[in-house]
Amino acid sequence: MQKIRLKVIITVFCLCSIINYAQKARDYQLVTVAFYNLENLFDTENDPVTFDDDRTPEGKDRWTLAIYQDKLAKMAEVIKQIGPENAKMPPVIVGVSEIENRRVLEDLISQSPLLPWDYGIVHYDSPDRRGVDTGLLYQKKYFQLISSTAHELLLYDPENNNTRIYTRDQLLVTGLLAGEKVHFIVNHWPSRSGGEARSQPRREAAAYLNKKIIDSIRSKEPYAKIITMGDLNDDPKNSSVKSILGAKGSLKKLGLQDLYNPMDAFAKKGLGTLAYRDGWNLFDQIILTTAWFSKDYTSFQFYKAGIFNKKFLQTPSGPYKGYPFRSFANGSYTGGYSDHFPVYVSLIREYAN
Repeated sequence: MQKIRLKVIITVFCLCSIINYAQKARDYQLVTVAFYNLENLFDTENDPVTFDDDRTPEGKDRWTLAIYQDKLAKMAEVIKQIGPENAKMPPVIVGVSEIENRRVLEDLISQSPLLPWDYGIVHYDSPDRRGVDTGLLYQKKYFQLISSTAHELLLYDPENNNTRIYTRDQLLVTGLLAGEKVHFIVNHWPSRSGGEARSQPRREAAAYLNKKIIDSIRSKEPYAKIITMGDLNDDPKNSSVKSILGAKGSLKKLGLQDLYNPMDAFAKKGLGTLAYRDGWNLFDQIILTTAWFSKDYTSFQFYKAGIFNKKFLQTPSGPYKGYPFRSFANGSYTGGYSDHFPVYVSLIREYAN
C-alpha cells in the first residue's frame, strides 16, 4: 500500500514539475489600448478659422502659457499611468479627443513622462466649429503605421433650413501591432447640446458612419481585428450604440460578426466616466470585433477592460467630490485634469521563450 502511495506521490510531483516547466517556458506580452478625452487641450494662439478665442491669454478663460504647460504635464502623467496594475509600460495606443491641432499633440508627447516612449501621431484637422479634433498616439516600437484616413460625418439641421452642422471626423488607423494587422477607429460623436432627444439623430448618424467603416474593413477582411473607441456622448444602452452599432455586452451572445462592448458591464454597475447633475454617464467606450476573442493566444486577444479612475483624478472635496477633477470650472483653471476619466482595454498574447 505504501509503495502504491509513494508511486502516486512521485507521479504527481513529476506532473507538477512538467507543468511548472511549461509555465516557465512561456511568456506573455501585455499591451494597453486607451482612450482619453483631454478636455479642451488648446494651445494659446488664436486661430482665425475656429471659435477658440476663449482659450487664449486675452480670452475669457485667460488661457496662458503657464496654464497650457501645466495642463500638458498633467495629461502626460495620466497617459503614462493608464492601464491595469500589472502593465509594465504606458499604453501602446492612445485615442484622444478634444485636442485643437497637431501641435498640442506634439507638445504632449514631448513631456517628460511620455518622451522616453517615443510616441508617433496620427491627426487630421476636422471641420468642427470649435476646432476640436480626434487623434491617435502610438508607440513606434510596437506599432507600425500602414495607413490612416479621416471620415467626414455629414450632418444637416432640419430646423434651420438644412444648414450644415460641422462636427468631428472619425479617424481610421491601420497598422501592425507587434506584427499583427489591426484597425483602430477614434470617435468623438456629436454632443447632447440642445437636449438628449433632440440631438439623438446626430449620434445615430455617427453610429451609422462608424458601422459603415467597420463593414468596409470586414468586406476585405471578414475576421479583422478592429477596435472602435471614443467619447460617444451616449451610454452603452442608447440606440446609437446598442441597436445601430450593434454592440453587445455579453460574450455569450456574441456572433461571428458582432461587436463586444466591455463598458456595458461597468455601466450596469452604475459606474461612469463623467458625471452631470448628480448622475453618472459612461460616454467613453472601447468596442471590439469578435476576432479578439478567438482564444488563440499566439495572437493578441482581449484580456480585460477598465475605467482609469484613480483617486488623484477625482475631485477631492466639495459637492462634486469623487467626480472627474476637471481642469476648468466656473471660469477659471482648477489645476485638475479632465472632466472625463480615461478608459482602456488590455490585450494579451503568449509566446515561447
